[in-house]
Amino acid sequence: MKPLDPRLMRYAAAARRYIATTTVTGALTALLVIAQAYLIAHAISPVITGTAAASTVRPAIAALAGVVAARALVLYVQESRAHRAATDVTTDLRRQVLQRAATLGPRWRAVHGADTATLLTRGLDDLEPYFTRYLPQLLLAATVTPATGLVLLTQDLPSAIAVACTIPLIPIFMILIGRLTQTHSEARLRTMERLGSQLLDLLAGLPTLKALGRQAGPARRVRELGRAYNATTMSTLRVAFLSGAVLEFITTLSVAIVAVEVGFRLLYGRMDLATGLLVIMITPEVYQPLRQVGFQFHASANGVAAAEAVFAVLEEPAPTPGTTPAPDLCTSRIEFEQVSVAARGAWAPADLTATIRPGRVVALTGASGAGKTTTAGLLLGLLPPDRGRVRVVTAADSGVDLADVASASWWEQITWVPQRPVIVPGTLLENVLGQSLTDADTPAPADAGGHAPADAVPVPPALADAAAATGFDEVVAGLPAGWHTRVGQGGVGLSVGQRQRLALTRALVTDAPLVLLDEPTAHLDAASQARVLDAVAALRAAGRTVVVIAHRAALVSLADDVIEVTSRPATGDVLVPEASHAGPSDAATGDTDPDTDPMDMLVFSGGDR
Repeated sequence: MKPLDPRLMRYAAAARRYIATTTVTGALTALLVIAQAYLIAHAISPVITGTAAASTVRPAIAALAGVVAARALVLYVQESRAHRAATDVTTDLRRQVLQRAATLGPRWRAVHGADTATLLTRGLDDLEPYFTRYLPQLLLAATVTPATGLVLLTQDLPSAIAVACTIPLIPIFMILIGRLTQTHSEARLRTMERLGSQLLDLLAGLPTLKALGRQAGPARRVRELGRAYNATTMSTLRVAFLSGAVLEFITTLSVAIVAVEVGFRLLYGRMDLATGLLVIMITPEVYQPLRQVGFQFHASANGVAAAEAVFAVLEEPAPTPGTTPAPDLCTSRIEFEQVSVAARGAWAPADLTATIRPGRVVALTGASGAGKTTTAGLLLGLLPPDRGRVRVVTAADSGVDLADVASASWWEQITWVPQRPVIVPGTLLENVLGQSLTDADTPAPADAGGHAPADAVPVPPALADAAAATGFDEVVAGLPAGWHTRVGQGGVGLSVGQRQRLALTRALVTDAPLVLLDEPTAHLDAASQARVLDAVAALRAAGRTVVVIAHRAALVSLADDVIEVTSRPATGDVLVPEASHAGPSDAATGDTDPDTDPMDMLVFSGGDR
């Protein structure tokens, strides 16, 4: 990243405003520094030489007090704007990275999700020193250093020549040390991302590891990464401290050279005291911004490395979004025409040709890894096919490519129920109705005994009917607060079968014409499976189109149409480079891999995201 990267200005409007403000305050600082040195020199020198009484310099002292107060005010404005800009820019970049990650699709997130999570948390926090320490000094170096150098040139040519000869040493050492620091900072960020990825992966799989008695094994790897991160951080700090000492030495030596030659000239009467004092006070101000730029670069190097990672995400090519309004799925059919998706040395699915007709239950079957979850991603519009196309054909036989359909209008007509439904902390009613609960209708929390509040929002009849169809009414009846019972993240407080029933109830209560279910009977007992089958039948009875990824025979037998999804090796074919998908497909990792779950893009009622 350059000292003032144009990409930062392009992606963050707050950065542009901050640069303009800092430029103005930098110019004011330059003027105030010169004025302060001039007033001090011309207020002190007459008194020391005895050419003026102390009373005659009172106006200069008063003016000096005003200049000092003005410098304090400018510094306050600069510091306050710096912290505010750092917060605004960090927030803006986080928002843009999240939006771009959503646009890049589930496969990209499957590979880069953990690294991006680390970047958005710890990584971007390191950008604050860049705005609060480094960038102000960089702009001061562009304003104060030239202005004070010009004063030296007009007041004392020999001192200006001495400064001109020594000042290039600072940027030369800054470049040499900066390259070394950048290497250490990039290594630190990579180590932090690896550590974050390992921890996130460990936490996600901890229940499975504990069930197998293998929870202690990954801990050793995490400890090794932690030690590597500590070693990299300490190495970066050592470089920062040593480079700071080098810059301090060069600056001190340069100022000392000017001070010595001014002292000798004062001693031999070749310079008046006022000019000598002015030169001695101005000279450190010439070096100060450059020295601070070099010193603060190390404090901001980690943030600069994080910004580079942010730009890499934002500049990742994304699919072009469609603009055509989605046809009505109540009457339109969906056609797969020779659809294939590249998946690590194979096509999964391979040459899929099928039709999904409205109002029918369609089962996607096939071996594990054949591409059923990928087919669901294609149907949701989250993945583009590498070969073939997916078309939406209306009752009038006018078709449109799904890639050309606007995502928002498409998702409004789809309800997606994954194997592991996303359940947010809150009441059951909030999880089912979602944003349809207005602020005025938001129920009060249950009382201390867990019972529903007296002014609880009544349950809509449509929700009661949907719960009866899925059997979730029995679950609600056994809870003290009923629909106002609070659950934790992921549905903590409910069993796996109850969570599945909650998700199906959510699907039933919406009016989305297309319902997509990913193995809804997985991990359920016979009683819970029967309830799920009843819910699927209820969806069909309501005229909804149901596409279900199915392995169990009972679910397949319920379907009106069965689509066999197959894969094949890519022998002799030229696959699309893996980076174009940026993630493992179900051909490589299995259909039920939650990391490839398109649920990240959707919420389950009304198409809300």
